[in-house]
Amino acid sequence: MSERIRFEPGRPTVLRGGTVLPMDDGRRVLTDTDVLVVGDRIAAVGPGLPVPDGTAEIDATDGIVMPGMIDTHRHMWQTAMRGYGADWTLTQYFVWYYLEHGRLFRPEDVHAGNVLAAIEAIDAGVTTVVDWSHGLQTVDHADAAVDALRSVPGRFVLAYGNIQRAPAEWSAAPEFRDFVRRRITGDDMLGFQLAFDVTGDPSFPEKPAFEVARELGVGVTTHAGVWGATGDDGIRLMHDHGFMTAETVYVHAASLSADSYHRIAATGGSISVSTESEQSAGQGYPPTWAVRAHGIPVSLSMDTSVWWSGDLFSAMRTTLGADRSREHMEAHAKGDTVTHCGLRAEQVVDWATRGGARALGRDGELGTLEAGRKADIVLIKNERSPVSFPLLNPYGHIAFQAQRGDVHTVLVNGRVVKHEHRLLGVDLAAARRQVEQTVEYLRTTMGEETWQQGMNPDVPETTLLDNPYTYTDYHSDSTHTRRESE
Repeated sequence: MSERIRFEPGRPTVLRGGTVLPMDDGRRVLTDTDVLVVGDRIAAVGPGLPVPDGTAEIDATDGIVMPGMIDTHRHMWQTAMRGYGADWTLTQYFVWYYLEHGRLFRPEDVHAGNVLAAIEAIDAGVTTVVDWSHGLQTVDHADAAVDALRSVPGRFVLAYGNIQRAPAEWSAAPEFRDFVRRRITGDDMLGFQLAFDVTGDPSFPEKPAFEVARELGVGVTTHAGVWGATGDDGIRLMHDHGFMTAETVYVHAASLSADSYHRIAATGGSISVSTESEQSAGQGYPPTWAVRAHGIPVSLSMDTSVWWSGDLFSAMRTTLGADRSREHMEAHAKGDTVTHCGLRAEQVVDWATRGGARALGRDGELGTLEAGRKADIVLIKNERSPVSFPLLNPYGHIAFQAQRGDVHTVLVNGRVVKHEHRLLGVDLAAARRQVEQTVEYLRTTMGEETWQQGMNPDVPETTLLDNPYTYTDYHSDSTHTRRESE
């Protein structure tokens, strides 16, 4: 960190001379522009801004200044198992976490995963994360999750869930109500949702959990449209009972019918697309190509680091690729050619910022760079990278060129939490020690053979197609000559 800059609490900060993407309705690109932060708010955006005496100045020249990114669905508690399930299918994930080993996680293990995930998020410019926390087997686990989120200078939403008990059961428990009373206090830095899925059982056993959410005045986030697990029947039940609202976030929504999309659109809900997950795990084809036709708001998410990365650059890049691939495929099936891309780079940048804010009902404060909005800000700049120039199309640069190593500065709620590519006020060594303890505990408890089997699932047999072409002695004359001379 530069010696001349000190980011004391309460000190104003100005980012000078950057290419600013305010992410407003006009999708403007403001060159050589400053962003002034006073307290927890953006005070002004414009060229050559006058600033209060003592303002800390950050040189944003040759960089992109954008709103902090927002991930609307991440199982943060699983981050201590980073990369463990790289070769899993969704079925193997369900078996490992839901049926076999997920119940082994202690409160301290949830804490370890959440701390690491929270640090990872702000390092990558993700200033708000929905912690889709379905490993809360007890309120002790829930307290540990919140303690972890509170310990890192980011903005979070605890989406409370428990895959080991039915939603109607855990949401009605007195200890759950006590937890909400104690820990969910309306703090601007910690939001709250209920997280559970609707199986499609005609008796609608999830109804009491929806009623609890309504009573508490919080939204529900639910894995909808997951092949073989949740589908159109669940959407119909939610709709018929009046539980589809503008606060509802439908995660994946990758295997739903047009009728379900119509119901989501009509009730104002939004869809959280986790493209890397949908492509790899098997929830269904990433749905943005279909969702766009219904006008449903979209946000982006990374799902879980037990498989994938924890940055939204990957989400933007893979979402553009999946959407465009499907658009071409659908056209080719009809003998047509796509001559103009329907999904643009600026749209996925919007989904990674404003889209998340809309999904959380925070679009009046987050997701844009405008005077009066919360100061969640990211500077993309890397003077040591040949990929940092030329900066021609800022939206395309973010979506296709930038990566977590290019995140130069991050502000959350007006506080500088990363500068010159280094995290501030974060004890990464302590996080590492805690994660190592969790890994050692799980590995020891499971046993080495079980641990290795979980990480290395069987490879299915591959049957080669019969080849009608047979090659016998296919060599050039020079090859024959060389061999004869040997």
